[in-house]
Amino acid sequence: MNPVIVVPTFVSSRRRKDGGGVTTTYDHMTPISQSGELSRLFTSLQKVRGIGQIIVLVVSEPSIEVQAAEKIQSIASGYPSLNIAVIGAPEFALVQQRMEQLGLGKLSKEIGLSGYGAVRNLGLVMADVLGFDSVVFLDDDEVVDDADFLQKAMYGLGKLTKKGIPILAKTGFYFNSDGTYLSKSQDKWYNHFWQQGKAFNKMMARAMHGPRLSRSNHVCGGCLALHKEAFKRLSFDPWIARGEDLDYMLDLRMYGSDIWLDNQWSLRHLPPETESEGTRFRQDIFRWLYEFRKMEYSRTQIDLMQVKPSSLEPYPGPFLEPGITRRIRLTAFLRSLARPDKRAYRKAAKAATGEATTYAQRNCSKYFEFQFVWPELMARMENDQILRTALIQSAAQRQVNIDPGRAVPPQPARPAGIDPGVTSEIRLNIAE
Repeated sequence: MNPVIVVPTFVSSRRRKDGGGVTTTYDHMTPISQSGELSRLFTSLQKVRGIGQIIVLVVSEPSIEVQAAEKIQSIASGYPSLNIAVIGAPEFALVQQRMEQLGLGKLSKEIGLSGYGAVRNLGLVMADVLGFDSVVFLDDDEVVDDADFLQKAMYGLGKLTKKGIPILAKTGFYFNSDGTYLSKSQDKWYNHFWQQGKAFNKMMARAMHGPRLSRSNHVCGGCLALHKEAFKRLSFDPWIARGEDLDYMLDLRMYGSDIWLDNQWSLRHLPPETESEGTRFRQDIFRWLYEFRKMEYSRTQIDLMQVKPSSLEPYPGPFLEPGITRRIRLTAFLRSLARPDKRAYRKAAKAATGEATTYAQRNCSKYFEFQFVWPELMARMENDQILRTALIQSAAQRQVNIDPGRAVPPQPARPAGIDPGVTSEIRLNIAE
């Protein structure tokens, strides 16, 4: 296969950023005056065998988008052995222009450099335009220790299980700073109604003791591989506040596919310390309430598979059941008594029955509407020579090396949808 690695990176104008809107508040952003973690990732990637094109998507505030791209380009230039393309606002403007020329509209909310889901969608569009047949998503705060990382990423992708099920999306897992893949979330009294870490650990323990590939209820967005027959059919959800990776698993199930966990594919996740736990919990509130409403809405659509919380045990099922609003309010209140950021937690508690609920109700159907557009968009953008040339020329102005030679030659567009006929007939020993 011919994979491209896509790495979103987030740059801010100042040390402390309290956040923007629902979808533009990020877990961490690197101040433009600091080096951040990206160079650490690049250093680790130098030893990965078979590594080809790397695309870095630069997310920043509009006021510093030029400086942010220049900063990331400066970092990338220090790794001449890596084929790194830095994609910032100028390149995104070219994508928008081409979409308009093709009659697809700008779709700036759905595809772009603002919001977790939209940024990942831009990465998928870039892969489609440049002709890659698979995408591997990494995060900028990770370290890859395994020289065979990319080979393991491709293991099973595009193959069939013994029952003939195509494997079109797979995830690995993270080791944290303690050297474990288990959540460090503490079982404290104030988390009585929010046992997210405990549920996650139970799920991971089950997966790690099973076969190499098994159906997964979880996704590590920074260790995620997608076959083109998946990403040409399904986009990420640009309306979710965070957790767009786990949401993608739910979307795959709704549209008749699945995601698989590879218990031999891993990396280290070493994020900087969270500046505001309360702000992050507020984003979780928007996330889970939106997800709950979205799943409820999906069950009213006759063309979607029914996904119930009971099929998602032990995680994330409990966070998608009725009563989630009450659990959120209780957890926010209890944490406000015992944790730092008391004011942020109290504000989060109010959001559960206020703006977060309203946001979920207003937006829960929009992803499904966008899905009517996405397959056609990807079919028309695939191997688009005009946009590819414009992107290469734009990249060359910043001395970025996009290697079109690694792209797959143009191929006839296939009908939208997941077609098991294009997958290999090799059948793997995998848990069904």
